[in-house]
Amino acid sequence: NLPYGGAKGGVILDPRSLSMAELERLTRRYATEISPFVGPEKDIPAPDVGTNAQIMAWMMDTYSMHRGYSIPAVITGKPVEVGGTVGREYATGLGVTYVTRAVLRQKLGLRIDNARVAVQGFGNVGSWTARTMDERGARIVAVSDQYGGIYNAKGLDPRRLMEHVKESRTVTDYPDGDKLTNQELLELDVDVLVPAALEGQITKENAARIQAKVIAEGANGPTTPGADRILADKGVTVIPDI
Repeated sequence: NLPYGGAKGGVILDPRSLSMAELERLTRRYATEISPFVGPEKDIPAPDVGTNAQIMAWMMDTYSMHRGYSIPAVITGKPVEVGGTVGREYATGLGVTYVTRAVLRQKLGLRIDNARVAVQGFGNVGSWTARTMDERGARIVAVSDQYGGIYNAKGLDPRRLMEHVKESRTVTDYPDGDKLTNQELLELDVDVLVPAALEGQITKENAARIQAKVIAEGANGPTTPGADRILADKGVTVIPDI
């Protein structure tokens, strides 16, 4: 029973529309506003959709300035140089890969080698899941972000995709794939579907059209309770996001 409250917070905007200076000013103001409610022994913020290690560093720095001394423990996901943890960047994605590999082997008698995988969401969790699965022999046939997705039956290269996204900020104009929508990605005939974007993506309205053998949840609550029942009746194995 950890002595922390439960909370979620954020700012409604597209961070990609801001300059670095604008993003820093907004982040520091947000950190100032929530500072009375967070702390190493109260509640510890962590990265989520639209954030990165730099944003976590700004938040830690702002909180520390208000207290008068450095407090690295106020937030997770910081760069290693300012007290972050080695491996934090890829830990969640690698964890998704490990449990998926175990479920494929133990429950379905399959190997991750050459398993066909579709990943919805190409942020921190989705990109590192795709990359670590690819490194273990899986074939990443589709990925998507908030703007849409791409598909290549022969497989996509997650490393090249990650480099591409650093420049273009989207996967949709990646040259080695055919465009598809997020909904089309969810309904692809694949071995593993990784919803790693937002919550409520698989619902009772589309669950019957899901063709994946395994759903490995990388996002928070991507499958609704109504969809869970339909997927169970279809024999789809769902690895919960816990």
